[in-house]
Amino acid sequence: MCGRFALTSDESRICTLFGVDLSTPITPRFNISPSQKILVIRLQSQTHKHVSSLLRWGLIPSWSRDQSVGARLTNARSETVLTKPSFRDSFRRRRCLIPANGFYEWTTSGKRKQTHYIQTISNEPFGIGGLWDSWEDNGKRIETCIILTCEANQAMQYLHPRMPVVVQPERYDAWLSPATELAELSHDLLSFPKETTVISQVSDYVNDVRHDGIRCQHQCLDSNQAEAMHNAQLPTASQKLLFEK
Repeated sequence: MCGRFALTSDESRICTLFGVDLSTPITPRFNISPSQKILVIRLQSQTHKHVSSLLRWGLIPSWSRDQSVGARLTNARSETVLTKPSFRDSFRRRRCLIPANGFYEWTTSGKRKQTHYIQTISNEPFGIGGLWDSWEDNGKRIETCIILTCEANQAMQYLHPRMPVVVQPERYDAWLSPATELAELSHDLLSFPKETTVISQVSDYVNDVRHDGIRCQHQCLDSNQAEAMHNAQLPTASQKLLFEK
């Protein structure tokens, strides 16, 4: 599952890594949530070049009677995209990349909910595998997208059994091209390796979709660290001020 993610790299880095010129300026975003417009990379059919667009997160299949279905279709299991009516045509012809620097996941212990931020060691943006579709009603056209998920790698399994599909850079062109054989795409439906995974406990500030900014990724102490600090010698007056900031 992927319910929130972040894209914090600057425009030049995104353009370099994804081989694209951005069609509209973007700013770092630390708390991207469903129903918002997100940056998507697609293949331009005439030029075969990568192009960028802002699409709403939450897929509305072209045949849907109303757009409310988009609120439910934010993630799709990669194992079943070819058998589900909502996704199979998009998987065949409308694949996309969704740039991200990391994503969030939550664990619950009793009444306490802990937020975790998952990224790679390099903190470079990576390409989440996605699908897109176009929906029309009374001349109104809306383009939407969905994130594909796969089994979580071993580093993340204690948090959640699923995580986003991450397409490797050398496979970007093949992933985006509708000419790529479907059997070949099975090799792309994987997460990034456990060896490059970094997981941090972060502030619950990110839990509110209205919040954005670097504060969403402020790291917090786990329970063992908190207990150790509690049992440690009390800080001096000047140190207290430091902790209270």
